[in-house]
Amino acid sequence: MDPKDDEQGASSSGAATIVDSSTGKRKRLFSKELRCMMYGFGDDTNTFVESVDLIEDLVIDFITEMTLKALNVGKKGRVNSDDIIYLIRNDPKKYARVKDLLNMNEELKKARRAFDDEYSG
Repeated sequence: MDPKDDEQGASSSGAATIVDSSTGKRKRLFSKELRCMMYGFGDDTNTFVESVDLIEDLVIDFITEMTLKALNVGKKGRVNSDDIIYLIRNDPKKYARVKDLLNMNEELKKARRAFDDEYSG
């Protein structure tokens, strides 16, 4: 797909969205993943498109809101993991999940380095 085919628009919540200029419809970014997650949490294998679209709108709004808040917390124009951690520090479930994911990411980096070192030299 040609990058010129996509334009930035604004949703009703004020969040930026990607609009396909050929159809004029909003481009869905997370549909496949959300369908799988919804099925994993007990939804039917054939989820309603409207349900997936609603969840996606909520996810996009959440990500946009958190990103805008994070831009105001840390260095101007940059977002890093510490900014996100600061924003969710009062939500124990989110905080624990982010810490787990960051720790797992570090373990994966170490394992990749060890693997690369073992087989490259």
